[in-house]
This record gives sequence, structure tokens and C-alpha cells, in this order.
Amino acid sequence: MPRPVPVEAWLAEAADRFAEIAAWRQTHGRAGWEAIEATVDAELAALRARVLQDTVLASDAVDLRTERPPCPDCGRPLQAAGPRTRHLTTDHDQPLALPRTYARCPACGTGLFPPG
Repeated sequence: MPRPVPVEAWLAEAADRFAEIAAWRQTHGRAGWEAIEATVDAELAALRARVLQDTVLASDAVDLRTERPPCPDCGRPLQAAGPRTRHLTTDHDQPLALPRTYARCPACGTGLFPPG
């Protein structure tokens, strides 16, 4: 069963981001399209990254105690090989950190992060 996602926190952060955009516009009344677009994209990219990260971490696949997926190479059940953090960058250059249990196949040695 998937873990809950923090919708209320997302809504609060979205409200903060929209307030930042509105405040920026008040101080940049003559800004053109490119500046406005860059500001909106920067604010929404940060919110987007938060939603992506929280949604991925809500997956049961991050916990190998609930399910042991098969090895993609030999099909044997993977085993937990300790916690690690996977670092990614979104399409809008926002960093993400995904702490999860790394998995390793005891038969062939293949290692991987569980899917999101």
C-alpha cells in the first residue's frame, strides 16, 4: 500500500510560490515576457521538484522489507544492501535526493535502486 503524500504541505508551498511570483511582479512592473517566464519557471520548478520527490518516496518500492523485486538480470529475489541516497536533477535543474534501500542480487551481484 503506497504511503501518503503530503498534499497539505504541497498546497502551502504552492501558496508561498504564488505569493513570491506576485510580490516579484509588484517590484518588476515593467518586466517583459522573458523575465516573467523565467521567474514563474524558477518558482514552479522548485515546487515541481518537491512534488516529484515526495511522490517517489511514497512508493512501497523504496522499502525492500515489504516486497523483494526480482533481479533484472537473473530473476532471483533482490536483498537489501543498506541505505543510500540517489541524487537526480529534474528537467528544470532542480536537485533531488532520494534516500532508499539499495538492493543487490545474492546470486549474480547486480545492484540497483528500487524503482519509484
